[in-house]
Amino acid sequence: MWMHVTLFLLCANAGGCTDMFNTSGVLLEFTAVDFYEKMHSGKTVFIYFENQVSPTISLFLGELKESADVLKDYGILVGKINCKRETVPSYCMKETVHNSAFLFRGGKEFLSFDLDTVFDVNSIVSEVLFAILRDEVKYVHSDADLLVLEKSVRGKKDIVLGYVSSLGTQEHRSVMETAYVYGSKYQFILITGGPVLKRLGVHRASLLSRVWFLHCRTSHTDRCPLTPMRTPLSTLGMHTFLQLMEAPLLSEVYDDPSAVPKPQFPYQQTPQVFLFSHSETEHLDRDTANALAWKIRGVALLMLVHRKSPTVKTPVEYNAAYRLPDKGSDVKYLTLENLDELLELFLQQEGDEMEDEELEAEECNINEAVSNGELDDEIAASLYVNRGHEMQMDSITQLTSDDFPDAVAQSGLTVVLFYLKWDAVSMALLSSFTEVGEWFADADIADVHMSAVDCGEWTDLCAAQPVGFLPISFKPITAFPSILLFRPQEPIQEYRGMLGCEPLHRFILLSRPATPQLLSNQQDVTSFLHGVPHPELTDYNPDRMVGLFRTQIHSGVPVFNEAAKSLRGRVLSALLTDVLAQEWAADLSVNLPAVLVFPSWRVHTQPSVLSLFSSVDHLLSEIDAALLHVLPELTVENLPSYLSLGKALLLLFVGEEEDEIGLRQNKMLLEEMRGVVQLGGKRIERYLTCWIHLGRTPAGMSVLGSYLGTMPPLPALVLTHLPSRHEVYEYPHNTPIVAQSVLQWLQRVEEARESPAGMLGKDDWPPSVEFYDFLKIMDEEEPGFAKQRVPERESEDVKVDQAKLNREEATTDSSYHPLHHSEL
Repeated sequence: MWMHVTLFLLCANAGGCTDMFNTSGVLLEFTAVDFYEKMHSGKTVFIYFENQVSPTISLFLGELKESADVLKDYGILVGKINCKRETVPSYCMKETVHNSAFLFRGGKEFLSFDLDTVFDVNSIVSEVLFAILRDEVKYVHSDADLLVLEKSVRGKKDIVLGYVSSLGTQEHRSVMETAYVYGSKYQFILITGGPVLKRLGVHRASLLSRVWFLHCRTSHTDRCPLTPMRTPLSTLGMHTFLQLMEAPLLSEVYDDPSAVPKPQFPYQQTPQVFLFSHSETEHLDRDTANALAWKIRGVALLMLVHRKSPTVKTPVEYNAAYRLPDKGSDVKYLTLENLDELLELFLQQEGDEMEDEELEAEECNINEAVSNGELDDEIAASLYVNRGHEMQMDSITQLTSDDFPDAVAQSGLTVVLFYLKWDAVSMALLSSFTEVGEWFADADIADVHMSAVDCGEWTDLCAAQPVGFLPISFKPITAFPSILLFRPQEPIQEYRGMLGCEPLHRFILLSRPATPQLLSNQQDVTSFLHGVPHPELTDYNPDRMVGLFRTQIHSGVPVFNEAAKSLRGRVLSALLTDVLAQEWAADLSVNLPAVLVFPSWRVHTQPSVLSLFSSVDHLLSEIDAALLHVLPELTVENLPSYLSLGKALLLLFVGEEEDEIGLRQNKMLLEEMRGVVQLGGKRIERYLTCWIHLGRTPAGMSVLGSYLGTMPPLPALVLTHLPSRHEVYEYPHNTPIVAQSVLQWLQRVEEARESPAGMLGKDDWPPSVEFYDFLKIMDEEEPGFAKQRVPERESEDVKVDQAKLNREEATTDSSYHPLHHSEL
């Protein structure tokens, strides 16, 4: 059977056997009678209706003739109809037909192809087979789609996942031809990019088309284990790869490697690797062999040789061996300190780009280990992956107690990161901080000085002890890492945002302008509202607010100024007074004083007007409400602020759109959700109507899965985080998401006529491991430290009281001198 399949694939891919199947050598030309007869015979027919022949059409007809020889092997007839001699009214009479080719199936037109998409043999064969197999070969847009398919085939089928850099290529053809042969055995999936590549370890656009095998048939985990195909994508290469996926993961032998037969068909071109097992460590040896077998699966066949067998004569100093194909039957014996050296032996022939992607895949495996609790967290895993790589910190200045005062005094804006070298979060942020520094250096922004202080080295500075002449005092640094923004003669600003590059970059840029800016003429106002003075902020489109007051000494100005300073880094603010403020108030028909809020998400320029504010806190709450989007997109960055509103979430999950159709569908869904807000009126105000784009926020997939216990098809609409209940409700899949239908569904939920689809878990996220108090251990190692053990039967109250007493004693005892690290 394998011989027949191999012969078929070789002929289909290379065209070397076309004489066996089609000896015509010319493109089959149909008459009108032939066309109708073939169309109603149950055959699949690919036809071009020829009207006029241009040089471009002549080239296409040549490629069509070659594709006829290939597609005939798949039972597809290919030909043309000369419309000058034959008349097919539905096609020959149309002027636009000469730019298209048509696929007929089941007695009717199945699909049409623009000639720009079927321009050569590869594109014709791949597009036609893709059309025929479109119900069998799934096309996924996001990792959520992939997860749904993995769960649907688990225990039944394995998955062959192909990434092609472009449709209609030779690689696309290879995937389609293989799917035609193996489609009943495996679930074939095709992707052309997007977030699925991140799941597979490819974190950037690749010029290489790739294939992965997902072992779902025997998988018992949430995600199916995967094996990459490490050779260039071709039909024959895929055939060989799939054969290797059917080979045993690990074989156990009781003969010496030299006596083990060479692999038989279809594995005769596959290297053999031998590991040796000892009687006393047989279980551990088998585990090690299994782990290595997963790493070299698809590259070599692994065998575990049991030394307890009397026929095994290999000296004990060797712990591994291998045999290469086409190099005779010689077995090479090795003594390895690290079995990963075998990986280098068999994978060293890969191209540089593929090696980079395999390294990224290894990083993904580390992250998977994180999720399984094998490492403490993703940050520690990231540091582990990048161990040994020296961090380039040329873009930032390392400050000390000696040069810190001058650095802060001489710079317009000094951004300082306080970190600890032994803290994983600190080191992860230091990497992002350095990258932001590179951005400012490349943009030639001289007024921003990026600096860092190692608090493990300069404990006095981080403890805010008097050091030289500090232009400004600050509180001791007690949380690591911390980022403070220093300006001469201004209060210190603390960064409390996300620890990634882009949020920090945005915060610093928004913190550069004066807060608030004093606008003195209409040109200043126009520049402020349209971002002309700050072209670097164009990509961010920040929120803005303007205070209107009769004079600069109005009692409301200090309140506005304090609110503006609190929002610095988030919102650009400006102040208008005197005649200009009165003109603006007249144009907007508002009374002074007033605060105008311009949310970045609002398309028109009409601002929200706030006229009554009694305190800074009151004004800040009013500004936050005015900035709130009617239908906000939830991200990792803004989720805490929206949850703090205490509203139930009416949350729509949408997948990533790979084409124009997907983009239009998502836009229509968002319009319907806006309709829910508008039609619901006051009734809908109890809910926060929002959405998550799983392409931009992949973490949403875990959220959705935890809500419902499984991944539903997208789009998915859920009601969750009810203020007084823990139920999660799911909008019915078989009901279109239409505004009126959603409101009716909400009514049924409120009347308890809908059953919950899931329950929220407890808000109890304990640490994965017991806290390790390094400072306490260091204290205990100091000479003269008196260890005092507290009996286990003592209550927590007793411990707290004792700790309080110790602090009081330390405060009143003049001889008490804390260790340097205690100040942190």
